Amino acid sequence: MIKKLLFVLLILSCSSLLSQERPIEIVEGTKGNRLFLYALNKNEKDLDIIITVEGTNFRQSKSVPRPVRVPAASKVLLTNLMVERGKKANYTYKLDVSDSLSRRALRREFEAIKIDPKKKVIVYIPETCTSCDSLVAKLDKSPYLYTSYSFSEKPELKKQLAPAFANSTVKIDSVVSPIVSLGGVLHVKIEDYEQLLEELNK
Repeated sequence: MIKKLLFVLLILSCSSLLSQERPIEIVEGTKGNRLFLYALNKNEKDLDIIITVEGTNFRQSKSVPRPVRVPAASKVLLTNLMVERGKKANYTYKLDVSDSLSRRALRREFEAIKIDPKKKVIVYIPETCTSCDSLVAKLDKSPYLYTSYSFSEKPELKKQLAPAFANSTVKIDSVVSPIVSLGGVLHVKIEDYEQLLEELNK
């Protein structure tokens, strides 16, 4: 019976760990004598999070903690503590994270954040690029962090990339589409955001 119980507890703890690719980050915010604890979800899936806080020099709600929905690539307030005047809150917290979304989860305002994609994205913009503006505009609105460089502003980058085209039928001077580096691999046939996502998720 005890072995079976330990096995169930192990499965439950593992399912919590597998529910996210990246650990949830907790960041603080203060206003007056209130200390706010926010969750940063840098994963690409929505999560329900319960935070349990223990410590000294503060008061908090005595109600049973409820799960809070934290959408993918967002920052959400989990809880706030009333810090005793003239003191500093000493606290520890425990997180229960799940991708099995509950109807009981509190839905609070959230702030969209930028996250690292599965592969690092760099967009090189040729002088005569016909679809770069559209791709960059979509990336700006996306949840992903990326870097872009224009050959007209940094011609030395064009010289650095030229050797990669030496044995290709495509020459760097003739490219009129974005040159996209995904995790260090160059692509010259990605012309829009949907194609970029397709390659990103391969």
